[in-house]
Amino acid sequence: MKLTDEQRLVDTNYDKPYALLQQVVANVEKVIVGKSEAVHYCLVALLSGGHVLLEDVPGVGKTMLVRTLAKSLGCSFKRIQFTPDLLPSDVTGVSIYNQKTQEFEFRPGPIMANIVLADEINRTSPKTQSALLEAMEEGNITVDGVTHVLHKPFMVLATQNPIEYEGTFPLPEAQLDRFLLKISLGYPSMRDEIDILSRQEKGHPIEQLEQVLDLETIQYLKEAVQEVYVEPSVREYIVKVATATRENRNVYLGASPRGSIALLKASMALAFILGRDFVVPDDVKRLVPLTFGHRIILKSEARLSGVTVQDVLQDVMRSVPVPIARDGERR
Repeated sequence: MKLTDEQRLVDTNYDKPYALLQQVVANVEKVIVGKSEAVHYCLVALLSGGHVLLEDVPGVGKTMLVRTLAKSLGCSFKRIQFTPDLLPSDVTGVSIYNQKTQEFEFRPGPIMANIVLADEINRTSPKTQSALLEAMEEGNITVDGVTHVLHKPFMVLATQNPIEYEGTFPLPEAQLDRFLLKISLGYPSMRDEIDILSRQEKGHPIEQLEQVLDLETIQYLKEAVQEVYVEPSVREYIVKVATATRENRNVYLGASPRGSIALLKASMALAFILGRDFVVPDDVKRLVPLTFGHRIILKSEARLSGVTVQDVLQDVMRSVPVPIARDGERR
């Protein structure tokens, strides 16, 4: 749905991206209580053209977060429940022969939406998981030799349960690398959980949720993110951090160049969301665990000795000097 000029607040906020994005965060928090940081990271992925892997236990609001975000942004939304018997055509769509026209007609699958929720993605076969690869990387799908361009913006938010592994198919490294960020929501605080109970006592707040942005405004914001300034020393810092993950003695496979690009784009989007037109090292440091955590594979002996990916990333961050802006350079 397209907003009117009055709804978009052209005269007051359209040229103030920070105000617009904070409206989105506030709107989502009417439903998802106390998780503004997770909402910020979802917006980082949206403005970067990336995708998000939500890994957390059941019942903490992963699905509701995605639904609420889609409704706030005015984006089309589709949910795919991944099961062992799901076929690739159930995701992408299928060509059906029309006897009247004597031609094949494409019936689009749920992947043809702005925001796609891949629920419990690790419960389906690798063959079906791979149906998402082209969509996530190229922004299009190929069915029966015909390429179909996906809607813009396009973002996949996939969920998986980190506790229950029976009957699951772990995502291969090639697909994990397609996710810009991996985040978790965690349990709410006691105060927030009491607030949740109060809000849902007589109905669900998503039913009264209003749209805040539209597709035109989102495209405007995505283009504006590309103008965020990144000082050369910050780019060098990103590469040094990625290189350090590859050289760490506990790491079998470090962050790839795609990971470095993801960290750069995510840092630009985060700076933009926080109201700055330039990236600072703290933006990079804040996003390293979210962009590199799912891209690193530890050596077997390191895992057996109790070393975690977070331990490795902490060592890496301590070992790489943080750049300091020099006089006369933009910070």
